[in-house]
Amino acid sequence: MPADWETLQSAIDGGVVLAGSPDYDSVRKPAMVRFERVKPEAVVLCRTPEDVSAAIAFAREFGVQTAIRGGGHSVAGRSSTEGMVIDVTPMSSVSVDGEVAIVGAGARLGELYDALQEHGRTIAAGCGPSVGIAGLTLGGGLGILGRTYGLTCDNLIEAQVVLADGRVVDCDEQRDEDLFWALRGAGGGNFGVVTSFVFQTLAAPHVTVFHVTWPFARAAALADAWQAWAPSGPDQLDATLRMSVSSDGEAPVIDVVGAVLGSETDGAELVDDLIARAGTDPASSSYRHLPYRDAKRYLAELGTEDADEEPNGDLFTKSEFFRRPIPREMVTALVEILAEGPGLGRSRQVHFTPWGGAYNRVPQDATAFAHRDELFLVQHLLVIDPDAAVTDTDDARDWLRRSWALVHPWGSGRVYPNFPDPELEDWAKAYYGPNYDRLVRVKATYDPSGFFRFHQSL
Repeated sequence: MPADWETLQSAIDGGVVLAGSPDYDSVRKPAMVRFERVKPEAVVLCRTPEDVSAAIAFAREFGVQTAIRGGGHSVAGRSSTEGMVIDVTPMSSVSVDGEVAIVGAGARLGELYDALQEHGRTIAAGCGPSVGIAGLTLGGGLGILGRTYGLTCDNLIEAQVVLADGRVVDCDEQRDEDLFWALRGAGGGNFGVVTSFVFQTLAAPHVTVFHVTWPFARAAALADAWQAWAPSGPDQLDATLRMSVSSDGEAPVIDVVGAVLGSETDGAELVDDLIARAGTDPASSSYRHLPYRDAKRYLAELGTEDADEEPNGDLFTKSEFFRRPIPREMVTALVEILAEGPGLGRSRQVHFTPWGGAYNRVPQDATAFAHRDELFLVQHLLVIDPDAAVTDTDDARDWLRRSWALVHPWGSGRVYPNFPDPELEDWAKAYYGPNYDRLVRVKATYDPSGFFRFHQSL
């Protein structure tokens, strides 16, 4: 039957935005430019769990394809559809009760940090201010406090979920514990629509943020030294190495940006160790000892999480975890193909992000997030002009595949769930490792008809 949108509009407190409505374009567009061309029939703005239940019932009755949207930053387009978008953005409240925060699924990191700062609290999470807390948490959640305090999902103590049959359940370690287990690492759209989270918070610390740059000619030496430095450094250290080639023809850049839970002296001493290992002096360096909220703003300005913030073009990415260093000759080759890749109109980056610390102190079967024995993560990013010719786009994406394939033989075969890759062949093992079989059983319990589905869904 044709979908009866008028009936749904009368049942939704937040409203239903249909194609042709004055605010349709502003509401329908996700954060990822690449998926702006996907036009849904409707965007359902959900203010309450009951709104979500009504939207699900409607979609089931009329056979409408659905996608769930929190922040809309899915690099694989999972928060976009030509059917109906269930948008939880209106549910963005934040309240604090002692050391616990109750957070609506529509909250963005920037507003969440602001609300927690009023109470002198924070959580371990990312830097991008417009990134949604829901997707970040359900796929893991890394950030500058992660090596000390763990993933964002490791600090989740309760979640409210609307299931495929419309029921609203509150789950934790004692109630619907299998569902709660699955949400922490595999919850992005697989089992239901999460409408709120309860987090264990921590006292907002002061941290030293740093930004150090080198001539690009020293990129291979820096990347080689970084592998022996950041992953085995103290838990208080988080330092991402970035190799970047811009789309405007400027010289390639290599830098290290991150934070230390300590003083400026602590930060400088740790970076000095990297400099000594690399045997090359930096071109510039800066250190700032800041309250945690200000540190997050500073790092966001530096673009420490480019795959999570809105790129100025079509973003493509591939990534993998590593449990052993990449040989120097392969690092050199990685740098060479980055610098020699496609030209103007396409920006390219390779990021090395440290793992270890508290990330690895949780057993791999304690939550659905199975990546608990890794050293570091390498992400390859490509941003293309949306108006680029098809042949130019194909050439650029060929660089992305070659860059990933070059170092893949040394990888663990595991992939961070929040960096989904539609081209992965063995995606079940890559995202979920040995937890996949249990996840399939949980899926059969809570969504037996497979209502929640997308490419690479459980």
